[in-house]
Amino acid sequence: MGEIVTCANLVKIYKVADLEVQALQGLELRVAAGEMVALVGASGSGKSTLLNILSGFDEPTAGACQVAGFDLTRITAAQLLRYRRTIVGHLWQQSGRNLVPEYSIEQNVTLPLLARGVNDRARHRRSRELLDMVGLQDLGARRPGEISGGQQQRASIAVALANSPTVLLADEPTGELDSETAHGIMQTLHALNRQLGLTVILVTHDPLIASEAERIIAIRNGRTSAESVRQSGGTDLAGGAAAAMPGLSSATHRDYLLLDQAGRLQVPPILIERLRFGGRVEMRDAGDHLEIWPTDDDSMPEGRRTR
Repeated sequence: MGEIVTCANLVKIYKVADLEVQALQGLELRVAAGEMVALVGASGSGKSTLLNILSGFDEPTAGACQVAGFDLTRITAAQLLRYRRTIVGHLWQQSGRNLVPEYSIEQNVTLPLLARGVNDRARHRRSRELLDMVGLQDLGARRPGEISGGQQQRASIAVALANSPTVLLADEPTGELDSETAHGIMQTLHALNRQLGLTVILVTHDPLIASEAERIIAIRNGRTSAESVRQSGGTDLAGGAAAAMPGLSSATHRDYLLLDQAGRLQVPPILIERLRFGGRVEMRDAGDHLEIWPTDDDSMPEGRRTR
């Protein structure tokens, strides 16, 4: 499958009073059509900024960012409106951002269609179809306050998919749910991903939720730094030292560091501390691979020490 999301050397700078904060520092990201990807990272790492840019709610400062053929660095107002209405769907952590409390669940689902001028019959047909997909076929007449939190989030998924988007962007979609309900929401997203070929990009801090995605991408200091890819069986892996989400089993995920186009590589902090890497390292060309050594002679094996 081809790439549906491509970010290259993506930069975002915010101005706060007289200060400039660089939220994204040359980030690179590629997501294939139909993938389900989890973005993880510490608070302030840049993952929410990235999601806002992909949503069309924020503008990149520099670099390249394309989603489904739309260049988000050079998009017109009319193109942006079409992009938000037809290309991306949004699923937020708080149901209040997804649902209008005064409207029934079915009315909430039809609102995006109403904004596009879809006729009554087609709106009703589409809402019933979506509510059936998310398991709420008998609850369309109820208001959000009359159903459970998990049901509200399922209704929110139906709203996000009303306009048949290509990409679903989910910001902590299970953050307010218990573990069992959260797992059910992820199962629903998986089913829609397979059934509709929907590309899903979600931000989460929960290791269990992240582990259910096909790929987990870690963002650190405004750049993608590592990723873990789901495996079908056990292999001889890296033991989790480079994992995007520490604690994942090597029987289910394979770990990678990400080397960007500028040749930058973020070594995991746990390795920097253990191997005593400082500001300068020694790199050796070993033919089919590179070796990176601390410059401290005592930390290098015999025969590799500098003279």
